[in-house]
Amino acid sequence: MLICGVELSASDAVVCLLNLDGGQFTLPESNIRKITLKKNHTRKDLQEFQASFAKFLAEHDVKKVAIKERMPKGKFAGGAISFKMEAAIQLMPEADVEVQLLSSATIKATLSAKPMPIPFAATGLKVFQEAAFVAAYVGHLAK
Repeated sequence: MLICGVELSASDAVVCLLNLDGGQFTLPESNIRKITLKKNHTRKDLQEFQASFAKFLAEHDVKKVAIKERMPKGKFAGGAISFKMEAAIQLMPEADVEVQLLSSATIKATLSAKPMPIPFAATGLKVFQEAAFVAAYVGHLAK
């Protein structure tokens, strides 16, 4: 199954595709590394972001999205815009995908039980995609 891992940061949804087939992980080719919400954050901008995200998922036949959850309060709290983006992803009307939120505790416990088979540096992904990659990996393992 192909999973899209997502980290929401500022006005960007950083994405990483990870496929698990027969116990073997692969990284499908994709030129898109992030999908950006325009700065005005109007209703139309959110709809365009949602449509762009849904198009990306449809082009790659993604069936599940794993989002690294942001804290609602505290030192590492997510911004209001990232929560809007999360809602836009969860409420995509035209996409038939499962959306899973992964807490930091879930990610940490899963990685402790089943460490990643290769170091992130060996994936060939950009450094800013690491959290999205981890979310996709944990999305495959966490139920």
